[in-house]
Amino acid sequence: AAAGFNAVEDAQTLRSAMKGLGTNEDAIIGILAYRNTAQRQEIRTAYKSNIGRGGRDEGNYLDDALVKKDAQDLFEAGEKKWGTDEVKFLSVLCSRNRNHLLHVFDEYKRISQKDIEQSIKSETSGSFEDALLAIVKCMRNKPAYFAERLYKSMKGLGTDDSTLIRVMVSRAEIDMLDIRANFKRLYGKSLFSFIKGDTSGDYRKVLLILCGGDD
Repeated sequence: AAAGFNAVEDAQTLRSAMKGLGTNEDAIIGILAYRNTAQRQEIRTAYKSNIGRGGRDEGNYLDDALVKKDAQDLFEAGEKKWGTDEVKFLSVLCSRNRNHLLHVFDEYKRISQKDIEQSIKSETSGSFEDALLAIVKCMRNKPAYFAERLYKSMKGLGTDDSTLIRVMVSRAEIDMLDIRANFKRLYGKSLFSFIKGDTSGDYRKVLLILCGGDD
């Protein structure tokens, strides 16, 4: 297990992040995106025994009828009524496998004539909106999602150091090359040059080492 990893603790964090009206986007993404498959399996077990609801399906299995049902459920939970059924959104987005969800997003667009990201933006707000968008973006293109997180942590006034260091450390040996490629594609500048221009001292040195090179 990775340093500082505790399945029961993660399960409890996930539960507290998801209960109530607001959703702590960082807590959810920290658990769903930064853990490996084996760790998520442990969290799922802990989640079931502590809370009684399962975690994400890690397979590729596709059931057309369930794709249609999930898309319809999401449509009815959001677009078709005032307010949004948050539990329905979370239960689908946090439990289905990636292959299934990508098909659900396509089916949702067919039913509602709107991309699911557009719907989330118009139907939800605040940290709950952030959480749903983050999960959708992660499913569609995880490296692009992390490239966007890095960009937003550096642009504008001040630097969001905790996001910057957490993403750089957690993704360094996983998909940093893909993140760098997506960063260049999305923002027209290399991640390396962006970090160089936004940070300084030993902190900059460490981040540039984690980045691994210029593009």
